[in-house]
Order: sequence, then C-alpha cells, then structure tokens
Amino acid sequence: MSNVSAHHKIAMSHEVDPKQALLDELGDISEIELLNTNVLVAVYIRPEKTKGGIIMTDKARDEDRYQSKVGLIIKTGPTAFVESDGKWFNGLNLKVGDWVVFRPSDGWNITVNGVLCRMFDDAIIKGRIPHPDSVY
Repeated sequence: MSNVSAHHKIAMSHEVDPKQALLDELGDISEIELLNTNVLVAVYIRPEKTKGGIIMTDKARDEDRYQSKVGLIIKTGPTAFVESDGKWFNGLNLKVGDWVVFRPSDGWNITVNGVLCRMFDDAIIKGRIPHPDSVY
C-alpha cells in the first residue's frame, strides 16, 4: 500500500496539452458575454492515467465534477480583475487562458457547449497556478 500524502503532486499523463484540450472541447464561445466582475472558468477533469501508469477509476474522475479546485479562465466580464485603488488584486492581472484555483462550492455550475464550467465573482478566485496538476 502506498503512503503518498495529499501534499504530493500527482503527475497525470496528458496525450494533449490540457489547456488546448479544454479550448477545443469548448469550441466557439465568442458570443457569450459576461457582466461586471463575473469570471467563467472551465473545470479541469483529470485524465484517466497518471504518468506512473495508474489508471484512475471512473468514480475518482467523476468526483472532479464536484470537487475540482482547478479550472481555466475562458471568459471575463468587462470589470473582472479591474480595480480603481490597486489594493484588492495588488496588480495581479488574471486573464483568459490562466489556470486558477478556487473553492468548488463558491462557483455556480453551468455547462457551456457540453463542458462543465463554473461562474465566479472575480474576488472568489483564490490564485493562479502554472499547470492544472499543480494542486488537487
């Protein structure tokens, strides 16, 4: 039995870049408009296999639909991450194409072109990460 703690990054096996895979699956979203500080995030669902060859069960992967803490910003409202005093985001400019972390229960679940997404207020996003497998 493995004694891998939750603090270790699980390296997943990606046949294609996960960002490009999500964008391809979403297709054209150019006509979607968000209001104010809303942020639309495509939820990251881990692939079936780890780099070490472990096959994840369907149940474990399905749990990502409810508990995934990682997503890709795919749309932002016109005032998302914009502030007049420079104190809230402290100059951090999150944008479309960034991988972000969030508390799953803070978002509103919606499906866009068959892709599970969550809608957030910009201040609910907790941070930016370099790759979706960086956190779990």
